[in-house]
Amino acid sequence: MFFEHLDLNLIWFFLVGALLTGYAMLDGFDLGVGILHLLTKTDEHRRLMLNAIGPVWDGNEVWLVTGGGALFAAFPDVYATVFSGFYLPFMILLVMLIFRAVAIEFRSKEPMGWWRQTWDTSFSVSSFSSAMLFGIALGNIALGLPLDANGEFRGTFLSLLNPYALMVGLTTVALFAMHASIYVVMKTEGDLQAQVRGWIKNTIAFFVICYITTTMATLLYVPQMTNHVRNQPGFFVLALLNMLAIAAIPREIYHGRDLRAFVFSCLNIVFLMALFGLGVFPYMVPSNPNVEFGLTIYNAASSQKTLAIMLIIALLAIPMVTAYTISIYWIFRGKVQLDTKSY
Repeated sequence: MFFEHLDLNLIWFFLVGALLTGYAMLDGFDLGVGILHLLTKTDEHRRLMLNAIGPVWDGNEVWLVTGGGALFAAFPDVYATVFSGFYLPFMILLVMLIFRAVAIEFRSKEPMGWWRQTWDTSFSVSSFSSAMLFGIALGNIALGLPLDANGEFRGTFLSLLNPYALMVGLTTVALFAMHASIYVVMKTEGDLQAQVRGWIKNTIAFFVICYITTTMATLLYVPQMTNHVRNQPGFFVLALLNMLAIAAIPREIYHGRDLRAFVFSCLNIVFLMALFGLGVFPYMVPSNPNVEFGLTIYNAASSQKTLAIMLIIALLAIPMVTAYTISIYWIFRGKVQLDTKSY
């Protein structure tokens, strides 16, 4: 069989990473719009912010569901360990995502100021919290989780809120805020566009400060994340491309090329996720301090038959999800205009 000559474990590592990267790239600006939402003051501007993501936000979250499903099918032990170890954070995340969705749908159902302000606050707080929790999860994976010989999490909720993980969480918030500000400038015009364009410089500066701080903390306190780059200097090209993508964003904004700036922001997320994947490889969940207890793409994977069958399904399903996403963005291209069907 053709699949017998392939490293299916490695292929699924890339597939899960690609799905989660797609989610970060697409839902990242949705969350970022929520993070920035309360900075606008007028009802019209807040409605425009919501409608900038209105046609696409729920479709973007399909990538998270697909990534979670792929993780469950390909690496069930990893799924079990992560979702049990992060049970309380993930329950909080689920509540935040629910309130975020409800806020988008309910906000403009009534005209009262207190009603709309309540849902505006809910939308913003839940978006900030969701982004923060995603970053905290990534930070803890980079550090390594306290696992026992059975791959079970032996830490506490408070142990997950360590300084490094919180710094990664704050960097994620900064990244999504920058990503969203560029997207909103692309989708709006007039006073709101001018206002948000003024935010871009600040969000870029905030992200760069967080990025440099987190990188220094990683080099000092999580040196294992750079092992592959030190052993194979060719991988440094990923870090170089990441820095070039970040540097290109303010240049494109300065020249008024908003779409190009957004593309470079997307590439920044892709390279950041690639560097994260390279840092943890071949582990899916590194163990700290007992490295030998870590879950790798080989000791935590499904059977080869399962991986082969699921790969066939993935090769059919992923192009469909991609085509759906592209079609939605094409249909709802252009500037946001408020009408009777708007949020």
